[in-house]
Parts: sequence; C-alpha cells; structure tokens
Amino acid sequence: MADISDYQSALAFIHGRPRFQKRPDLVRMKTFLKALGNPEKGLSYIHVTGTNGKGSVVAMTQSILSAHGLRVGTFTSPFITRFNERIAIDGHPISDSDLTRLTKKVAPLAEKQDQTCEFGGPTEFDLDTALAFLYFQEKQPDVVILEVGIGGLYDSTNVIEDPAVTAITTVGWDHMRLLGNTLGKIAAQKAGIIKKGRPCVVGSLPAEAMRVVEFKAKDLGAELYVAGRDFSSHKTNEGQLQATIRYDGLSIHHGLYQLGLLGDYQVANAAVAITVSQLFLQSANIPLDRSSVKKGLAECRWPGRVELVNEKPAVILDGAHNLPGMQALTKTIRQDLKDHEIYVIVAILADKQYQLMLGELAAIANVHLILTNFAGPSKNRPSADLAGVMKDIPTHYPVQTEPNWQLAIAKAAREADENDAILITGSLYFISDVRQLFQN
Repeated sequence: MADISDYQSALAFIHGRPRFQKRPDLVRMKTFLKALGNPEKGLSYIHVTGTNGKGSVVAMTQSILSAHGLRVGTFTSPFITRFNERIAIDGHPISDSDLTRLTKKVAPLAEKQDQTCEFGGPTEFDLDTALAFLYFQEKQPDVVILEVGIGGLYDSTNVIEDPAVTAITTVGWDHMRLLGNTLGKIAAQKAGIIKKGRPCVVGSLPAEAMRVVEFKAKDLGAELYVAGRDFSSHKTNEGQLQATIRYDGLSIHHGLYQLGLLGDYQVANAAVAITVSQLFLQSANIPLDRSSVKKGLAECRWPGRVELVNEKPAVILDGAHNLPGMQALTKTIRQDLKDHEIYVIVAILADKQYQLMLGELAAIANVHLILTNFAGPSKNRPSADLAGVMKDIPTHYPVQTEPNWQLAIAKAAREADENDAILITGSLYFISDVRQLFQN
C-alpha cells in the first residue's frame, strides 16, 4: 500500500505508475473511473487534439472564455515547470494540498485494480486524467478544456461522451509507433474524439488526413468547421514575432487581434481557438463579447512556446519537439528573425525524427547550431546523440557540441551580442529544465 503523506510522495506515486500499457480500447480507464464514482460525468467539455498546436489552442480558448467571465478548467500535458500546471482553473494550478489529498484517494483503488483486473491498473496518464476529473468535479467550473495526451481514439481523455465542441489542430508525423505509419492512420486516431452531432473545428490538414476526418464526421453527423473554408486568419504585421491577425469566421468579420503568444504558427492556432470559443458560447447561449476575445488573446501566455525569457540578447524558448513543430519554428526564424544571427541550442529525444529536425535548422543561413544533451524524462527516453548525425548534414556555420546544456547556454551567451538571438529548442522536457534556470 502506497504511503502518501505529502506532495513529494504523491508525485512519486503518480510518476511511478506504468507509462504505457498497449490496449486498443478504454476499458481500463472506464473501470478505474467507475470505481471513483465516474467523476467525469456532469461537466461541460471542450476536447482538443492535434500533432502540434493543441496546447496553444487550449491556452487561447481558456483565456478567451475566462475573459467572458467563465470559470474554465484545463487539463494539459506535459507540464513545463511543475506537475500542478497540468490541472488548472483560469490558469491557476491545482494546489499541492489538493493534489496530495486526491492522490491519496485514488491510490488504493489503483493498487486494487493492479491486483484484480486482467488488463491491469491505470497508467500514469490514466491517473493524471482521473485526478483532473476529480478536481473539476469538486470545483465545478463552467467548462473544462481537455487536451488529448496522444492520438485521441484510445486516449484516456476520450471517456467523455458529449463534449460541447471538439477540435483537431493539425495532423503530422509523430508517435508513429503508437498511432500508425501513414497520415491517414494518424488522422483516424485523432478523429476518434469527434462525437455524434457535436461540432468539430479543424485546422489546416494534409489532404490524406482531411479525407479521414471528413468521413468520420459525416458518419457521426458532426458538423465540421474547417480552416480556409469556414474561418481564416492572416498576419497583418509581417516580420514581427508578436503577430497581429485579421480573423474572419462565424459571427466575427475582419476582427483585428494582437496575440500574446509569439511565433507565426500561433496565427493558425488562434483561428482555431477563436472558432472553438464562438461555438462553445453559442452552445451555452452566452453572447459573444468581441472585446473579451481581444483581451483573452492579448493576455494569453503559454510557457515554452516561442517564449521570450531575456531581451538583450533575446533568449527564446520553444519546445519544437517533433518534425512538424520544428518546421513551424523554422518558418518563424526565416520570417521574423531573418535580420539577426541566431544561436540555436538544441537537444532532442532519441525517439523523435531528430536527423530531419536538425536538417530543418541547418538549412537556415543565419543559424549557428550548438548541440547538447539533457537527462530526458526517463531512462527509456534518453536524449539523442545529435553529433553523430550532423556529419551528414551541411550547415552554413561550423556546428558546435557541448554535452552539458548549462555550458552550452554560457557558450552562446559569450558569442552572441545584444542584437543577436539565442534560441533553445528541441524537446519540451528540455525546455522544462532550461526554464527553471531562467526563473531562478
């Protein structure tokens, strides 16, 4: 029996659960929630998935709805600084005491399921999701925005039955071992969150993925709101990291908004968030307040996504943790940082497409690459040996290698002048480590 007496022992129990248990259904999660009294029932939900952008869409949607006066719960992953960030209301994380109390409540039931169920007890993510449901059941926010962990169809969050709105931000190459080796298969997993008769907002998807999503929506009678067809957004201040956008869609025409989140890829994410927010407000019979949309977008913050943590020289953190994410980041470098020398400190998990990701960075003329390492989230998910693949990738400047990431940052700081930029990227887990350094 787990001894959970304080916050640290609660975290130890959570992180000590199995990470993956292959099973193509939700039986294990539903069994666990039933033992807890089905805390997921009776709440209003928005459900968001996507290869990239889902965290930013959750953050902007929360900010818009909170600006409308609603109490908004969010469940996100991974955390950047502290675990508590994953479960929050109006951006305020769950307290240490509440997390400890709820973990103490679920631990005996998790251990009982370990022993009594043929399919095993809850995984770490199952447990995280259940803790979120319990917390929101107690606090009763007006709406809960759930971010899918991986995929959608068999994700622990997909136990909810009747979300007000769902969203698929992007479909790209990531987690192929779990989701499939074609964009169609990956899209099928993400389309698994679409629910009968409920609207689904869809970002810009590859044609192969879009066909799968359209088929699923038609089968379920779910109306799709598709980027480029039903809504659109355009940046109006090219060359600036902080975008001003023009949005058109649903009841908003030629809306001009400044985004609090930096980076060109947030233009598309903001469009999805504005559309999701409008559809939720419609479903709840709440009038749209355009000034609240403006306020929510401008004030939104999301750590580790083109986050400026120092000004001279500019130090930017971005968790471009997969190939689509790196492609989006390099677009921002080319368009908004083209007049600066960029010192890029990069560390990537070994289970990602790191050779292709490095190729994206190496192709940019003003990028100086510094390769480094970090501990990784577990011994089974180490940091990749990036130096081993760089000999096959042409670069504009000599590549530097510094295994200690703190020393890599110091090296970049010595070489960059105040008009240059230092960009730290490659893994959200890496960004989590680095961000704590800049907060001290």
